[in-house]
Amino acid sequence: MTLKKTSRYLSEATAELSPIVSTSLQLSLMLTLMLMTLPSFAEQVDDINVSETKTAMQSYSLGQSANVTNKASTEKMMQAIKQRILLNDSDQAQNKALASTRNEVINQKKQQDRKQSSASLFKNMAKIKNVNTTGRSFSDGSFVIYEGYSQLIEDFDADGYYQTFSVTFDADLITYNPYDEAVVYAELYLSENGGPWQHYYTTDSFVIYGESSDDTFEVYSTLAQGFTPNHYDVLIDLYEVGYPNIVASYSSDDSNSLYALPLESSDYDVEYIEYYEETHIYGGSAGVVSLLVLLTLMLRRLLGKFNRNFGINMANSQNN
Repeated sequence: MTLKKTSRYLSEATAELSPIVSTSLQLSLMLTLMLMTLPSFAEQVDDINVSETKTAMQSYSLGQSANVTNKASTEKMMQAIKQRILLNDSDQAQNKALASTRNEVINQKKQQDRKQSSASLFKNMAKIKNVNTTGRSFSDGSFVIYEGYSQLIEDFDADGYYQTFSVTFDADLITYNPYDEAVVYAELYLSENGGPWQHYYTTDSFVIYGESSDDTFEVYSTLAQGFTPNHYDVLIDLYEVGYPNIVASYSSDDSNSLYALPLESSDYDVEYIEYYEETHIYGGSAGVVSLLVLLTLMLRRLLGKFNRNFGINMANSQNN
C-alpha cells in the first residue's frame, strides 16, 4: 500500500516537475540563440558603420608656397586646420577634394576644356591679330617635379597610423631663360594599399620660377573621416593654370617618401571609439548575466514549490 502511494506521489511530482523542465529548456534555448545572435549583430553594425564611413570622406588641408615672406610654421598651419575642423569647413565643402578617381578628374578637365574652347572660338577669331604672344603657355613638357617628400605629424592613439601628414614638392620650369615663370596648381591623390588613385586635394595656384629651389609648395592635411587604417601612396599631378593637360607628375614610384604612408582618419584615431566598443561588449554581457540571474530565481522558486508539495504529500501518506 505504501509503495503504491509513493509511486503515485512520484508520478504527481514528475508531473509538477515537467513544467519546470520545459521552462528551463525554453529559457536555455532563448539564451543560446541570444549568444549566437549577438556577435553576428555586432558584425552587421560594424559593417554598416564601415560602409557609411567609406562613402562619407572628410579631410581638412592647407597649402602654402615656401617662398612667401609670411610663411607659416607647422604649428600655425596645424592651428588653422583645427579651426577649420571646429567650423566643419572641410575640403569637400570647399570643392577642394573631389569624390573622384584620377582618371575621372583627367577626363573632366578635358571635357571642360572642349566646352570652353567651343564657346570662345568665334569670340576670339576677331581678336587673333591682337594676341600677345609673349604670354605663351609652357604646356609643352618643359615642367618637372624635381623632388617630393612627406612628413607624418599626428597619431593620437599611438598605433602607428597617422591622421595628419604633409606633402612637399618642388616643381621646376625648364627653359633657356632662367627668369621664366609660370602659374601652376596641383592635384593630389591617395592610393589605399595599391588601389585606384583617389583625389584628396586641389591646391591654390602658385608661381614657380625657373629651376629655383625657393618655390617649393607644401600641403598639410588632416584626414577626418572615411580613411581606414592602411598604407597609402601619394601622387602629385601638376597643371599650368588655364590648360587641361598634366605637365608633370610625381608619385610613390619616384620617391619612397611617398610610398606606403601609414594613415587613418581621426574617427579611427581617438580613444572613445575603443570605449564605445567595450561598452557595447559589456552591455551584451550584462544582458546575459541578467538572464542567468532571472533563470536561477525562477528555478529556485519552482523547485521550492515542488519540495513543499512533495513534503506535504509524503507527510500525508505516512499519516494514512
